Amino acid sequence: MAQQTILLAGDHGDLARIAEGSMKPAAVLVPVTDRPRPGVILTQRTDTLRHHAGQVAFPGGRLDPGEDAVAAALREAEEEIALAPSAVRIVGEADRYRTVTGYTVTPVVGVVPPDLTLRPSEAEVAKVFEVPLDYLLDTANHIEARSQWQGQERRYYEIMWDNHRIWGATAAMIVNLGRRLKWSL
Repeated sequence: MAQQTILLAGDHGDLARIAEGSMKPAAVLVPVTDRPRPGVILTQRTDTLRHHAGQVAFPGGRLDPGEDAVAAALREAEEEIALAPSAVRIVGEADRYRTVTGYTVTPVVGVVPPDLTLRPSEAEVAKVFEVPLDYLLDTANHIEARSQWQGQERRYYEIMWDNHRIWGATAAMIVNLGRRLKWSL
């Protein structure tokens, strides 16, 4: 019998009450480095941002009118870390993830050359770093956590790497990618 893949649909406790049409479309790029031990490029947001200050994230953001997820992810990666769209070989889109902040996010997986010179946008990105893909996808590194948010218990995943806390939607999209690939070590 085939085993069913259980994916995380979103970080809101009652997604059924949120109308899909009311969600704002967004996309992130999951840039995987083309090296013997592939890595994933992540950003740490600046502490001065109004939303998600200091958090670890994939490059990405809201879709502009007329854009699809791939175009938005590539545009945002270029704006945030100076990753040229021509340097990215798109693999495809991963499972959408709905956030409590009202976004439906499409992760776009792409392969990039190793050791690119990336320049963080001073206004948005404090740091750019790479985490080994096998480390991110290893379920032993997926820590289930919970906290109170707006009077409700919120459950989420976090992944610790080199003093970086990867959590929330970013960690959930990584967990989903690992589950979709049926990653196991």
